[in-house]
Amino acid sequence: MTRTAAIADLFAEPLVPLAPGAVLLRGFARDRERALIGALPAIAAVAPFRHMVVPMGHKMSVAMTNCGDAGWVTDRKGYRYAKADPETDKPWPPMPPVFVDLAVRAAAAAGYADFAPDSCLINRYEPGAKMGLHKDLNEGDLTKPIVSVSLGLPATFLFGGAERKGKPQRLALESGDVVIWGGPSRLFFHGVDPVEDGQLPLTGALRYNLTFRKAL
Repeated sequence: MTRTAAIADLFAEPLVPLAPGAVLLRGFARDRERALIGALPAIAAVAPFRHMVVPMGHKMSVAMTNCGDAGWVTDRKGYRYAKADPETDKPWPPMPPVFVDLAVRAAAAAGYADFAPDSCLINRYEPGAKMGLHKDLNEGDLTKPIVSVSLGLPATFLFGGAERKGKPQRLALESGDVVIWGGPSRLFFHGVDPVEDGQLPLTGALRYNLTFRKAL
């Protein structure tokens, strides 16, 4: 790291306001990266990553799986939460304690003291994979926030407003960054630009995103 970069990092603001009810916590999960990533193989062994199909028939570039009491799924029938993995008809694997602890602490740091996630959607991005602008609408309790944890390769997170029109904020996210949005921002549009190629010791050429929700 150069001296200039070191000075910039020293004075960087760890909590970055994005909109009413929405914040970016720089590096909040950095001390838990190894434990969080280490929990993924056991989850994927029970509920493998898959490229889901949206109702219009397009296969998503991002591979997904879930853990917790319910998992988010999409197919020709639409978007929804299911208590069982439709590929195995078995319950989703339980949410690891390290997941729950991080999500609860991050939500509290953002001002959401009563957050108790029951679902974690895990997105796996290979270089070139992206997520179009969308709203999270399928959760049973829209008064609770979304807690989104970035792990692995960096990405550009797009955070818009209540309407699709308009230019979204473009946020450079590094491994360990956490974005939380709720309250007035709960139904804001968001997405991810195509992930650029790279290599990191813990994740190789992959980016993982853990998104914690109150689904049921």
